[in-house]
Amino acid sequence: MNKFYQPGEERAAKVGDLFAAIAPRYDLINDLQSFGLHRRWKRALLKMAAVQPGERALDVCCGTGDIALGLHAAGAQVEGLDFSAAMLAVAQKRAEKISSGLRFMQADAVNIPFPDNSFDVVTIGYGLRNLANWERGLEEMKRVARPGGRLLVLDFGKPDNAAWRAVYFAFLKYLVPLFGRFFCKDADTHAYILESLRNYPAQAGVAAKLTTLGCRDVQVHQLLGGAMSIHFARVAPV
Repeated sequence: MNKFYQPGEERAAKVGDLFAAIAPRYDLINDLQSFGLHRRWKRALLKMAAVQPGERALDVCCGTGDIALGLHAAGAQVEGLDFSAAMLAVAQKRAEKISSGLRFMQADAVNIPFPDNSFDVVTIGYGLRNLANWERGLEEMKRVARPGGRLLVLDFGKPDNAAWRAVYFAFLKYLVPLFGRFFCKDADTHAYILESLRNYPAQAGVAAKLTTLGCRDVQVHQLLGGAMSIHFARVAPV
């Protein structure tokens, strides 16, 4: 069992320890382990979000702020939310030159501190898999979205093709932990990715939950043969 993956009541605390350890090198390691592709995938999410100037957007588990900054650049009034103070500190530093329309706050994604029907767009990138209760996270995202609002989820996936899935999981098992060992002095920081993915329902489970929540136009966009995916859904009108 990976020391940063602890099911049950200790899950949030362990994930908090993980992100405190990796925050200073988070963006660099993401660039290296994805060969820079994570930036392309985030741009794809932003394109699907189709933000209109003046819309309100919430980026849940905003991390170091990539998606929140992209939503702001598209003209949205953005709230970035994360429970890791270390990750938020990096996001705040990146946003220092932005005077308005973008705010970061520390809060838990399974208890979002905003009223119902607050946002036109709600996004989460590489965060749903890390929640103590990913289903509750989706419920909260849907709750704070307005009728007709868009929900978007970017995260690791599980390829349908067995051979490609075996190669991909081997990459996560044997190579990705080396980034943690080299940059964070602890291989478990990045061995965590595979451990968390094994216990995550990925494409099928997230799509099913969005449908159960009554969302419409539920879509799953496969990336890199299903190694990553973007879910898109609209909150049904009242």
